[in-house]
Amino acid sequence: MLEIGGLSKRFGSVQALDGVTFSVRPGEVFGFVGSNGAGKTTTMRIVLGVLSADAGEVRWQGRPVDADLRRRIGYMPEERGLYPKMKVGDQLRYLAQLHGLTAAEAGAAVEQWTERLGVSARLGDEVQKLSLGNQQRVQLSAALVHDPEVLVLDEPFSGLDPTAVEVMSSVLRDKAGTGVPVIFSSHQLELVERLCDRIGIISAGRMVATGSVEELRARDGRVVLDVEGPPPGWADGLTGVEVIASPGPATRLRLGQGTDDQQVLAAAVAAGPVHEFRRWRPPLTELYRDVVESSAPTAVPA
Repeated sequence: MLEIGGLSKRFGSVQALDGVTFSVRPGEVFGFVGSNGAGKTTTMRIVLGVLSADAGEVRWQGRPVDADLRRRIGYMPEERGLYPKMKVGDQLRYLAQLHGLTAAEAGAAVEQWTERLGVSARLGDEVQKLSLGNQQRVQLSAALVHDPEVLVLDEPFSGLDPTAVEVMSSVLRDKAGTGVPVIFSSHQLELVERLCDRIGIISAGRMVATGSVEELRARDGRVVLDVEGPPPGWADGLTGVEVIASPGPATRLRLGQGTDDQQVLAAAVAAGPVHEFRRWRPPLTELYRDVVESSAPTAVPA
């Protein structure tokens, strides 16, 4: 298990990280989400040893992560971390050998991952001559070429077309299937929701929520219903029921603790024909917004 425990980091007057704590289990794909400047990249750089933390530690399989353990981590930075004028094949073989592979092992690994990621025809090209999407594929090849025990990827899907997104998603799921913990950051929340086993939300340097999408949906314990059919206004005044929206022909309701949804259904039927009665499952985009807004500090009046 990769454990991030109590990381704090300050840059001058800016508290970039404030006690960041979470874990990524073996075989798990963990989505790390937050706005620009929330602390995602700083956290990842500390995991890789690019930055040092003011407090806290990173542990892998119960051991503090040191230089030797970091050699076994596959890292993909948000900014291109490749030599622009170096040929793709030469660069990947060089990076593989830096991680301890023999020349023969490096060659086989380069062939495997560039074929899988669709850039095997570009081995003789300079990185700077590739499209941004192909540079991203080569960058992921560099993170995978030494068969890492942990994958840490900063915005790996940035600039990819839909086909490349599917290829990369498949690669990450396959690596997780071998027991490798995979953590990646992304602003593409629909993709995060589809791909990840668990999600961590960071805001202003603090972890404000961690869990599966279903666990995030159940955070406040309240039920939200969509009822389609009865005319607008039928739910006004129902005890323990808050009308929160009327999307199209449906009425969206939030039920208070202990409110019986069957009583709500009976009231809807009494008001008119009910065509659909279902629990609303908010997408991650809305869960994210609600979590961040609810965690924001309250302004103190001057």
